[in-house]
Amino acid sequence: MQTLPPNSPIPDSIGPSEAKNSSADNLPASTPSPKGGGVGLWLRDLLFSAAASVLIITFLYQPVRVEGTSMLPRLENSDRLFINKFVYRFSAIERGDVVVFHYPRDPEKSYIKRVIALPGDRLRIDHGQVWLNNKRLGEGYIPEEYRDSRSMAEIVVPEDSYFMMGDHRSISSDSREFGPVERSLIYGKAAFVYWPAKDAGVVR
Repeated sequence: MQTLPPNSPIPDSIGPSEAKNSSADNLPASTPSPKGGGVGLWLRDLLFSAAASVLIITFLYQPVRVEGTSMLPRLENSDRLFINKFVYRFSAIERGDVVVFHYPRDPEKSYIKRVIALPGDRLRIDHGQVWLNNKRLGEGYIPEEYRDSRSMAEIVVPEDSYFMMGDHRSISSDSREFGPVERSLIYGKAAFVYWPAKDAGVVR
């Protein structure tokens, strides 16, 4: 946040006797700034920045904790991350987004998965390989050891719904089991892992 420079001291008004002096004498002497005034202004700006950051995090982001290992290798069990609660009010959900949603079979629970297919997409899975609209989907975010050999007959993703899958395909409970997720159940996009430090970074 850009900070404003401290205001220059305002000199006292010139008295009547001073007005009779030469033009050079009419220049008011600069008033020394109070001792420690610079530090006070710096602390004020720091506190303002901290308060603004807290407000942004509180209203735009929500901290959550990952439970389970279905999103390995990027997200590990007990990782803490921020989710953006407002991004989908202004932009569309896209393939590849990692999102948080209410579990369709029990809305009291929340799941975190990757968006694989959008409304209207034709999707099938052939021995672990995902095909979208008759094209093979490249999934470089999945290491070979996390793939599986499951297959699924072709479906058309319903309107206003999304097909979700975990990155650790061999252990993930996802849309292959509970079906596409309605848009109304999706409430955030995974943004940034903040703890533990070794996992810190943007979620992609």
